[in-house]
Amino acid sequence: MRRRRVSEREILADPKFNSKSVAMFINMLMLDGKKSLAEKIIYDALEIVKQQLNEADALKIFHKAIENARPRLEVKPRRVGGATYQIPVEVRQERSVSLALRWIRDFAKARKGKSMKENLAEEILAAYKGEGAAIKKRDDTHKMAEANKAFAHFRW
Repeated sequence: MRRRRVSEREILADPKFNSKSVAMFINMLMLDGKKSLAEKIIYDALEIVKQQLNEADALKIFHKAIENARPRLEVKPRRVGGATYQIPVEVRQERSVSLALRWIRDFAKARKGKSMKENLAEEILAAYKGEGAAIKKRDDTHKMAEANKAFAHFRW
């Protein structure tokens, strides 16, 4: 190893749901340090999701959406003798959750026409139901890993 390992910072749970994954999502959505705005957007989106599904617990829906969008495998490039191979590797738990949250955020941002909280609510609902752009991205990632299964022996 060339450099020292970066110490992992402890994320405090969010005030409303007391959940670290919601706090992570708030931090991920935040722009220019406007945390209260990011909190409002996410809490409103979870409220919309709760009302649309007539569910008592929005947190359960959120966690199920993350679980559905979470990739299990991904590909990493590796140079072997002048050629670059895409090597399938298993994704660590923290990274897979982070990727799922990032995909949900990015695809909600990419939607046009409605406010961010409505777009986010729709994206969370789609991931909860096992459809939508984040799920498609996960499936594409898995397909890529499956297609490059032959290069798995290059893994280190």
